[in-house]
Amino acid sequence: MKCLLKYQWVKLPRTHLPQGKGILGHWVRLAAKAAFRNGKAKYCGYINDVSVGTWAGGIVGLKSILRIKSRRLALDIMDTLSELCYLSYKLDPKTKKLTYQINDFVIKCSGADCLDGGMVYATDGYGFLCLPRNITERLAQQQCKFEDADAWLDLWCHTVFQDPRNAFSYMAPAVQFGQYGAASTLENLGDRWGWEKTKVWRFMQKHADTFKLHKLPGSYGCLIFNTLYPTEPSKDLSGTEITVPSQEDIMRILDEIRIMGENTHFTGTDHDRINRMVAWYSNKLHMNNTEPQSEEPDENRVALFAPIIRAYLSHCRNCKNCYYDCWMTYIDSNNNLVKNQIRGPCHNCRIPDCKL
Repeated sequence: MKCLLKYQWVKLPRTHLPQGKGILGHWVRLAAKAAFRNGKAKYCGYINDVSVGTWAGGIVGLKSILRIKSRRLALDIMDTLSELCYLSYKLDPKTKKLTYQINDFVIKCSGADCLDGGMVYATDGYGFLCLPRNITERLAQQQCKFEDADAWLDLWCHTVFQDPRNAFSYMAPAVQFGQYGAASTLENLGDRWGWEKTKVWRFMQKHADTFKLHKLPGSYGCLIFNTLYPTEPSKDLSGTEITVPSQEDIMRILDEIRIMGENTHFTGTDHDRINRMVAWYSNKLHMNNTEPQSEEPDENRVALFAPIIRAYLSHCRNCKNCYYDCWMTYIDSNNNLVKNQIRGPCHNCRIPDCKL
């Protein structure tokens, strides 16, 4: 199923759990080990009743999940996650049994109850983990400093695919922060994560195999594409990399959006204006340029735009007061009106022999 911006959760393949430090990096590893359905779980010869989103075991198992060797550090991490309301846990001082419950576990993706002693914990590296899209907002609202794993998950949770308000997401899954956040800047990401601009740049270069950054002209900012985002349940979960659009394709879509919004007044910086244009005109652009779907589905569920006519803004030589808008109409040598052509007179003068 497509994870659009309107959906409250997003899929993360278990083969691509983020590496490195970060409080959310610890959380996602704990969530990946939690039970995906109700049942009975075995640990060190003991049988424990577990419900969806819980795990039961001991301190040794907890250290193994968190990939740390210190018992004190493991409990400190659990305390931090508990204070941020990411989970709740309890440790029995007598039996040394530890149980934790993931507070934000997505119940809708959970399997049916297991009553015959079957598997309740998912196999490592198999399937996907459902993440709430707002899981990283808690850190941003409290102005916590992000670590590498936190920033990686922040980009993943804000990835959209085929969203009507983002024409670029029809070309490949794109990172979008909010309704007017199709284009990002290193400064904005740095403010969100508590980093300097240079650190954000190094992070994007380090994870360029997952998040491809495309610079837009001027001060518009940049587009970030997610090459590992699962767009096809039966195929992309295995880690098939998605083809990122070229700079020419991106500029083609950007020029069309700018032409649609040339007569609309936008306030704010160039970055704010382009984000509003993308949000306002993406749906119209998609409706005007969608080809009929073929019988065979696309390989990566990426929409193929029909050839878009390029409209170059220039003055007509016969009338200097209007811009050339010949992408709308064209009059040939026999004075026949032909639509959707590139060359022809401007919309206002209508002079058949107008040459640019």
